[in-house]
Amino acid sequence: MTENLQEKKKLLQEVYAKAEKDGSGTSISGVLKYLQVILLHKFKINLNYRTMLGYYKSIVHNDRDATIKAATLDIFSKYLGFDNFNDYREKGGMNVTNPDGNTTVTVTTGGKEKSFSDTVSSIMIIIKNQPIFNVPQMAKNGMGIGAMILVLAASFSFGGNKGMFDKNECMYWDGIEYKITSCDDKNPKHKLIPADTVRLKYFKKITRPDTLTIDNGLGSSWYTKCNNEVEFFTMDGVNPNNGKSLKDASAHMLMKYAGVNAE
Repeated sequence: MTENLQEKKKLLQEVYAKAEKDGSGTSISGVLKYLQVILLHKFKINLNYRTMLGYYKSIVHNDRDATIKAATLDIFSKYLGFDNFNDYREKGGMNVTNPDGNTTVTVTTGGKEKSFSDTVSSIMIIIKNQPIFNVPQMAKNGMGIGAMILVLAASFSFGGNKGMFDKNECMYWDGIEYKITSCDDKNPKHKLIPADTVRLKYFKKITRPDTLTIDNGLGSSWYTKCNNEVEFFTMDGVNPNNGKSLKDASAHMLMKYAGVNAE
């Protein structure tokens, strides 16, 4: 039981770390709301962020086991790039986490895990691609922990900025979705803000609320109601049209303002 708890704890920590890095959330709820949207769009699974928050608080914060469905563990593992949870357990390899400012590196060699930790304040290791070196072989050759950290940091730094926006790219809201543009854009109708990959891809106004139902909208749509006008969106955040914070679309709101009752 303890072994399984630690495996789930490590999985949740790594899923959270990836969602925090990829998204724009600044709080645990914000990160998990982003994760909810990604899992829905990429894996077609509607896992409410409150459910994930319960897992995280129980297993990671309180070190207390909680039941997570096998299918959910598989989805979390796929989000990290593995085939399923068993594949994650077998091929997890090297992982880096940052609990309480300490960096813990876990290296899997020969099916056995060995961990070491040290406080690192100035080194950030971001794993984006398959490493071109063999960590088990490095360990076998007797390379010290400090040397391995330096090699990893240097190796992963190359190409680490691939996929990042150009420093001069901004975006603006066109009433339906965000559009990318140059930060030098002088169009007075474009209210420029820094480019955000997540909102560019996933944040959109739902222009056909008549297609929303409880089945496809509950847990995957958000809304604002201002001056008796209800607008639905595909992601949590702020309504760019009126500056109001979005709320989860409840069954009541969907039945009253979407579907056959949409205006």
